[in-house]
Amino acid sequence: MTRWRPKSVRVRLTLWHLAALVIVLAAYAGGVFAFVRHSLRADLDSRLQEDFERAEDAFSRNPDGTLAWLVGDRDAEPTDPDVVEGPWACVWDANGRVLYRDPLAPAPVTAVVPVPPARPVISSVKAPGGRWIREMSGPQDVAGARVTLRVARSEEPVRSQLRSLLAILLLGLPLASLVAGAGAYLVARRALSPIDRMATAARRITASRLGDRLPVDNPDDELGHLATVFNETFSRLETSFEQLRRFTADASHEMRTPLTAIRTVGEVGLREPRPEAAYRDVIASMLEEADRLNRLVENLLTLARAEGGAAKLACERVDLAALAREVVDHLAVLAEEKQQVVTVDAGRSVPITADRAVLRQAIINLLDNAVKFSPVGGCIRLEVTVQPQHAVLAVHDSGPGIPSEDAERIFERFYRIEKSRSRDAGGAGLGLSIARWAVEAHGGRIEVQPGAQGGSVFRILLPNR
Repeated sequence: MTRWRPKSVRVRLTLWHLAALVIVLAAYAGGVFAFVRHSLRADLDSRLQEDFERAEDAFSRNPDGTLAWLVGDRDAEPTDPDVVEGPWACVWDANGRVLYRDPLAPAPVTAVVPVPPARPVISSVKAPGGRWIREMSGPQDVAGARVTLRVARSEEPVRSQLRSLLAILLLGLPLASLVAGAGAYLVARRALSPIDRMATAARRITASRLGDRLPVDNPDDELGHLATVFNETFSRLETSFEQLRRFTADASHEMRTPLTAIRTVGEVGLREPRPEAAYRDVIASMLEEADRLNRLVENLLTLARAEGGAAKLACERVDLAALAREVVDHLAVLAEEKQQVVTVDAGRSVPITADRAVLRQAIINLLDNAVKFSPVGGCIRLEVTVQPQHAVLAVHDSGPGIPSEDAERIFERFYRIEKSRSRDAGGAGLGLSIARWAVEAHGGRIEVQPGAQGGSVFRILLPNR
C-alpha cells in the first residue's frame, strides 16, 4: 500500500499545523470538560454536605417517635425528580425502622439501608426513568437520637450542563480546526511566496543570462539568506563561465596558431622542388611549431590534473638554495643569448619539504619570464632567504615592470599584459598559472611587487618546515 504524501510544501505545513492544533485543542477541551465536571460535582457534593450537617436542626420529633422535616411542605404527593431537584431526606433508627420518609423523594432515596455505613458516603444512583440522583448516607444525631440519615439531590442539572458543554466543545472543535487550517494555509502560502518568486527567477537564468539574480525580500530571514547564498553561487558560476569562455577562446587561438604555421610551412615547401637544405629548413620550422604546440598541451594537461586533484606531490627534503642554482644553470643558455647576467644570492642552505620536480618547474617558469622580459644586457637576481614562518625565493628582473591593475591577473591562464605581444616574446600565458598552482599546492603563496630599481620582483613563500 502506497503511503499518500502531498507534494506541496504548503499543504504539508498546513496539515502538520492542523494536526498539532487539533491535538492541542482536543487536550484543552478534555481538560476544560474534566475541570467543569469536577467543579459541578464538587458544588453538588458541598450542598449535600450542608444538607447532611443541618439535618439535626431540620427535624422535630412527633409524639409517636417519628420525625417531621421542617423544610417546606413535604406532605405533597411524590413528584417527578425531573422537576424537583431536592433536597430529599429519609431517616432510619438503629433497628432499621423508618422514622421519616420524604414523600417527594424518588424510590432509590427511600429504600431501606440494610447495613448502615460507619461514616457518611456519597454516591450516585439511578432512579426509575433513567434519571440520576446524588445521595449522601451515614450516621447522624437527629432530634437527640443517633440515626441513619440519607439526603439526596438530583444530579440531572449537573449532567445537563455537562452535556451542553460537551456539545459546544464537539461542535466548536471542527469549526475551530477548519478556521485554523484555512489560516495556516494562508500563512504558509504567504511565507513561501518568496520561494515561488525565486523559482520563477531561477528558471530564467541560463548560461547566457548568468548576470540575473534571485529576488531578496528580506536578507535577514532564512529565505533571504538562502536567496543570498544562491546569488553568491550564481556570481561564482558567472565568473567560472566567463573564465571558461575566455580560456576556450585563448586555448583555441594558441593551438590554431602553431597548427596554421605547420600547415602553411608544409604547403609552401611542397609548391615546388627545393634543395635538400631548404627541405631541412621547412621540416625544422614545422618541428619548432610542433614543439610549441606540445608544450602548450603539456601545460594545459598539468593545469587540468592540478584542478582535478590528480596531481600528487612526492615530497622530500629539498635545499631551496641549491635548487635555485640548478635552475639558473639550466637556463643559462637563454640568458647568454641576450647577454644577461643571472646571479643567485643565497648565503646558506635552506632545507624545505617539497616535491622537487613541481617546485623546480615553478622556478623555471619565473626565471624564464624574467629572461624574456628583461632587456638585452640586463641583470636578473635570484635571492633565497629564511623568515620565521617561510622560506622565500625572490626573482628580481630588470624588465619594464607590471602595472598595478595587471598584478593580480597575470596569474590567470592566457593572460598577457600587452595583447599585441608576440608569442615568441610572451609565450602562451600559462607559465605563471602553473607556477601559482605549484606553490599553492605546497601550502605557500606567490606574489609580485615592483622592484626598488625598476622591473618586478616575484616572490615564492613556502612553509618553513
